[in-house]
Amino acid sequence: EAARFEAERAEAKRQAAQEAARVAAEKAAQVEAERVAAEEAARVDATVDAPAGLALAGDERLLRRALRNLLENARRYGGGEITVVLRASTASGGDTTIQVCDRGAGVPAEMRERIFEPFFRLPGHAEQAGGVGLGLSLVKQIAERHGGSVRCEPRDGGGSCFVLALGTM
Repeated sequence: EAARFEAERAEAKRQAAQEAARVAAEKAAQVEAERVAAEEAARVDATVDAPAGLALAGDERLLRRALRNLLENARRYGGGEITVVLRASTASGGDTTIQVCDRGAGVPAEMRERIFEPFFRLPGHAEQAGGVGLGLSLVKQIAERHGGSVRCEPRDGGGSCFVLALGTM
């Protein structure tokens, strides 16, 4: 019985060490934000405004997925003009933001929080362009995993801006 307990304890320690190493590696990974934004924006013919050399700490695969989901939504619902703007905070410990802006109908103020809930769809959109309402929920999960957040804001002149704020890791 004691030997089994020791073996289980050793396995639990090994798994905890593996998880800690995975998290440390994820935090240490530098993502070339400008490159990723340019590659993803090209898929939907969006313009990119990004400072050269901007790097993000995080999992490139997940950050790419979040950006792709935002861009695909902008393509589906946002009209023809899509822009991606990347900005690094000048404040110590500040967020780096990735904005995906479109010229669609916009999101009503009372629904700007709900659109990030799993399976939530704006009225009339289920019939319009497919999807099941998981894309923005996934963006929110990815943002939170990277110490950040996502929000939807109205765009001056019409449309929406989705702001992915990524904390320093």
